[in-house]
Amino acid sequence: MLNPYQKYQEQSVATMTQGELLVKLYDTCAKRLSQAVLYIEEKDMPRANEAMQKAQKILNHLNATLDMQYEISHNLAALYEYFLRLIIQANVRKDSAPLKEIIPMVSSLRDTFKEAERIVHKSRA
Repeated sequence: MLNPYQKYQEQSVATMTQGELLVKLYDTCAKRLSQAVLYIEEKDMPRANEAMQKAQKILNHLNATLDMQYEISHNLAALYEYFLRLIIQANVRKDSAPLKEIIPMVSSLRDTFKEAERIVHKSRA
């Protein structure tokens, strides 16, 4: 049985627009990458690995759900592949530098999609 917080989270996700969900995914990905940086610096490799794997799952999901009929989707796919490569590199080398390189890019994507969602929401109102 779900605790009240889990139930709230589940309902919250179920009622999000696609744009809001996309922003949440980017936000969570950036959060997991930031956690991985801290764990690597603390030499807590099991937790760093777990955080990086969660970020990879998000990026793989984002990549798998791209609509490839649009040119931007091809650009995003290449970017996601780049992010995935750097996460693997960070995990293998136990080095936070590649993660520090991509966190601002993931955050920038989040900000871009957040602004796009705001514009779409405003135009519908």
